[in-house]
Amino acid sequence: MPDSTMNLPVILCCRDEEQGRRVTAPGWEILSRGGNALDAVLVSVEVAELDPEDHTVGYGGLPNEEGIVQLDASCMYGPTHQAGAVAALEGIKTPGKVARLVMEKTRHVMLVGNDARRFALSHGFKEENLLTPEAREEWERWLVLNEEEKEKGRPHGTINVLGIDSHGNIAGVTSTSGLAYKLPGRVGDSPIIGAGLYVDNEIGAAGAIGYGEEVMQISGSFYVVSRMRDGLSPAEACLEGCKRIVEINHRCGREVRINVQFTAVNKTGEVGCASIRRKKDFPKVALINADGFRVITGSCLLDD
Repeated sequence: MPDSTMNLPVILCCRDEEQGRRVTAPGWEILSRGGNALDAVLVSVEVAELDPEDHTVGYGGLPNEEGIVQLDASCMYGPTHQAGAVAALEGIKTPGKVARLVMEKTRHVMLVGNDARRFALSHGFKEENLLTPEAREEWERWLVLNEEEKEKGRPHGTINVLGIDSHGNIAGVTSTSGLAYKLPGRVGDSPIIGAGLYVDNEIGAAGAIGYGEEVMQISGSFYVVSRMRDGLSPAEACLEGCKRIVEINHRCGREVRINVQFTAVNKTGEVGCASIRRKKDFPKVALINADGFRVITGSCLLDD
């Protein structure tokens, strides 16, 4: 069910209670003092990006099939309707910050690969080894599996942080290390504006986690925001995004084996989420507003 407190400011992320508290806390500190939504979501996403125990994002993220960590991220700011993104970025722990610089310091929306790394270094970022010992061990265990086991052993994960400040301005960021053990250079939905993230300052914002190829093929986050524009609640719009993926696969004769979660917030601060399948951490969204911190469990289409 959607949360309908309609309290602003608000900040939310697609995490469980323990991680959600840590991620949203620094952003809420900014918002509760009347600060800017973009500053808030970016300081919050850094918590995950800098956490070596989070194998889905930033430092500690699981590598590609050659053992190299490649990161993707995007950010979008409602009042200007501008966005920035980086893809296949190596050696920089906080790709969300680099995405913001792309938005604010260039005429472009996305930089990729080695040139994204050079851009970050030119703005004072430090190049570091992102492959932690724990992530290396996971990769080495995956390497010795047979092909069938390898396909089953590809975890994926992402983080979205969405926020609305006390002025009603909306911002969002999505950051990921992508599908584990992916082909080098593979880019998922996270840095694609309209797929892994979309913000409309008049309507709301949405983000996606899960299997990015499916999200890209329906412009998932844009679709969810467009359904909120049609009058659906965030929770209803997120469920419609999941239905869209399933319907297209069924129409094309494919069985849906993947999972995707959409998370959304509308202009009034109403929050919702939904996923294709119900798993341990799907679908959940952690949020803080004037009523305090809580975790919302959303609806799903398929129960395994």
